[in-house]
Amino acid sequence: MRYIPLIACLALTLAGIILAVWLPFFGGLLAGLAGIVSIIGLHDLFQTRRAVLKNYPISARLRFLFEHFRPEIRQYFLESDHEETPYSREQRALVYRRAKGIEGLRPFGTLRNVNEIGHEWINHSMAPTHLDSHDFRVTIGGPDCKQPYDASPLNISGMSYGALSPHAIESLNWGAKLGGFAHTTGEGSISRFHRKHGGDLIWQIGSGYFGCCTSEGAFNPDRFAETAADDQVKMIEIKLSQGAKPGHGGILPGAKVTEAIAEARGVAVGQDCISPPGHSEFTTPEELCRFIAQLRDLSGGKPVGIKLCVGHPWEFFAMAKAFDATGIAPDFITIDGAEGGTGAAPAEFADHKGAPIREGLMLVHNTLVGMDLRDRIKLIVSGKLISAFDLCRMFALGADGCNMARGFMFAVGCIQAQVCHSGKCPTGVTSQDPGRYRALVVADKYQRVANFHRNTMIALKEAVESSGLHTPQDFTPHHLMIRVNSREVRSAASQYLWLEPGELRTGTVSHPAFAKYWDRARADSFDFAA
Repeated sequence: MRYIPLIACLALTLAGIILAVWLPFFGGLLAGLAGIVSIIGLHDLFQTRRAVLKNYPISARLRFLFEHFRPEIRQYFLESDHEETPYSREQRALVYRRAKGIEGLRPFGTLRNVNEIGHEWINHSMAPTHLDSHDFRVTIGGPDCKQPYDASPLNISGMSYGALSPHAIESLNWGAKLGGFAHTTGEGSISRFHRKHGGDLIWQIGSGYFGCCTSEGAFNPDRFAETAADDQVKMIEIKLSQGAKPGHGGILPGAKVTEAIAEARGVAVGQDCISPPGHSEFTTPEELCRFIAQLRDLSGGKPVGIKLCVGHPWEFFAMAKAFDATGIAPDFITIDGAEGGTGAAPAEFADHKGAPIREGLMLVHNTLVGMDLRDRIKLIVSGKLISAFDLCRMFALGADGCNMARGFMFAVGCIQAQVCHSGKCPTGVTSQDPGRYRALVVADKYQRVANFHRNTMIALKEAVESSGLHTPQDFTPHHLMIRVNSREVRSAASQYLWLEPGELRTGTVSHPAFAKYWDRARADSFDFAA
């Protein structure tokens, strides 16, 4: 039975040859098509690499065809509106509507099961406020900062040129310029496409020190100072780790280092770009503090922060102790959740490394509160945020601002094909192939970036007003409600443990993570003290 398709094709080939005697065109066409399929079937029968093809010549190829298109079939025809892979159809549709300026109203009520365990909501007020503007601002800059930055509560998270196409970078930066928010460069540094439209930049410095490195890959203070002096650069972010692959370095092969990438990164064309797992400029928390101070001084007093996905809790405790001991603290900390995105990451890292955004934010927030450092350092979070409710939830748990990457990718046309690493992005967002990224028209997409930001901020304003508040930072854990079982809901204030200001200085902390690890953290080492 398994050879019937092959036998049928051979028979049709023979029939076509015979038919060609009386009807040359139709007989030749049949013989030609059936003959080609027969040759494929005979190849399958005698090849030795794939058992399923050998046992089921021709018909097994249908399996590979359907398997190839399975993600698209599932995404467009089979998945539910709320099934996340990693973003649900509803989430993507929300971004597309806001980016295009289409009315985002929904008829007939929620599609969610509000009695499902884990369902969350924000409490409203019987005395809502009325705000004149949705242009909320967060001033970032501690006591040592000479050029503080008034940032939007929502900015573009780090995505390097090279990971994104030139047209995608242009669209994001032009949209940021139009919308009055910031664009984080990613560790690939500042390219000509970041500079073309003049949008505010957060310059991210990774372990490869691209854009400010020597020919050997070490940090170059002079090159850093020259670039940081640019008025377009508003803040500096030292990337310690990222959510999708924390503790994992990377390499951009020299074959992919084009002239534009080499120019941005400060390397030679064709030279491998290596990002080690860790930084070479510091190996202890106190050395990190001195590096922060160095960058702040070299940049003329611009805000300098760190970005990390929380790992060993004692390592962040060591950083907090170093901030206190040296008197040098970052102006902001970006906490990336393990659910964050990346162009490519090992499956084990993407699925099972690093703390999720909620746990990471709460550990950092509690630590700084317990050390009386919270008012000095702004907290920014990133990792799978899409809607204004996602932002409200983060503000309620202690954030001052939010970064978003994949939401803005959707705004410029990403369809979640999940082939970012292949160079074959169907919309040209992540491809370096001019034939693909030319389809992404910057003059249209930058408007969508600005639209998405503006409409999300309007939705955030409405959420703030309906809760009787005046700024997003007014949200507290008491506003966020969580269903914990079929009969009980609790606020985040009672669901989780929260430290009191200065509690870590008294030595009486009862929070289990701090009780277990706090005394073993040292300002002069990331190691776990015995």
